[in-house]
Amino acid sequence: MLSPKTRRNVAGVIPFGVLWFIFSLIFAMLEKGIIGNLDHYPSTGVDYNFARNIFLLPSSGLMMGLLTGILEISYFSKWFIKKSFTKKIIFKSLLYLVIVIVFLVIITVTNTVYTYDVYSIENLLSPAWAFFNNYAVIGIMVYIASIIVITQFYAEFSQSLGVGTLSNFFLGKYHHPVEEERIFMFLDMKSSTTIAENLGHVSYFEMLKEYFFDLSEAVIDYAGTIYQYAGDEMIICWKLKDGLKNNNSIECFFAMKRALEHQAEKYNSRFGLLPEFKAGLHSGMVTAGEIGSLKKEIIFTGDVLNTSARIQGLCNHFDADLLVSEDLAKILQLPATYAIRSVGENLLKGRSKTMEIFAISISKHNSSQGI
Repeated sequence: MLSPKTRRNVAGVIPFGVLWFIFSLIFAMLEKGIIGNLDHYPSTGVDYNFARNIFLLPSSGLMMGLLTGILEISYFSKWFIKKSFTKKIIFKSLLYLVIVIVFLVIITVTNTVYTYDVYSIENLLSPAWAFFNNYAVIGIMVYIASIIVITQFYAEFSQSLGVGTLSNFFLGKYHHPVEEERIFMFLDMKSSTTIAENLGHVSYFEMLKEYFFDLSEAVIDYAGTIYQYAGDEMIICWKLKDGLKNNNSIECFFAMKRALEHQAEKYNSRFGLLPEFKAGLHSGMVTAGEIGSLKKEIIFTGDVLNTSARIQGLCNHFDADLLVSEDLAKILQLPATYAIRSVGENLLKGRSKTMEIFAISISKHNSSQGI
């Protein structure tokens, strides 16, 4: 079984391969229209075979796209994460263009193999040199640069909106309202107002950027989706089966705790403190759908969100870092490493009936209480 992070990475790489495949297929068809009935490339003298190219170019494009996606997901997105949108587009596009030029040389040399019966360095490299010294290469490079820029815009928008959200827009999954059963976590920084006053707005914002960045890895590892940021608050959600599987929704919270603790030296040296947080979780039915005309967004509506927020608001009152609703607590199957205790019935704002709330923590005695 693939881990949530691996599945997410694979889902992020595939669109790059698809985009490159489509554009390479279009290029092969355009090339046929330009070459016409010729049986060779005028600039290089290399044999032209449409049947071969209609297979070779899209296949090469697919491989290039998958390579681009792997580099983007695994390396470039991390290397350039703190660069501005424009700088990321320019720097990454230039890197990809260099890679593509090398790739084109390899393809040209490979294509030459089918032309000459006797191989030599001169026979193999001269067509490549002729190709890159021909005016036609400008058009090809402009076309390829366009593909690179388009894929970079896709990468940036995908990162900004989230891979799942962007694909849902394309597929129209939420064009009409859809009911789903989900788990929501409202996660809020402790003493954020005091911290902001002490640090000042600029330093506080810089800390928030680091804070959200460090928390995000755990969300990926435990199959969550970041629904929204609201000030110092992060709203995370799971489809019910994903949130319950391996207790992902609960494990995510404690993984985020560990992530910040591992970065304690960084926070203490730069900001003079280590931020802490608390969270409330609840599960139930929500309605999801696209809204907006000038700005479209996929939103969730339902009592689950309000209730999750209210539960999180009780953390300080009960001196607890993690509170969950009775509905969620009943369907969780927590191992003995966690302790779960009831903090009593509570009448949450906006509800007519009381709800029992439970606090979850790491068990000191490696045991947990039943519900």
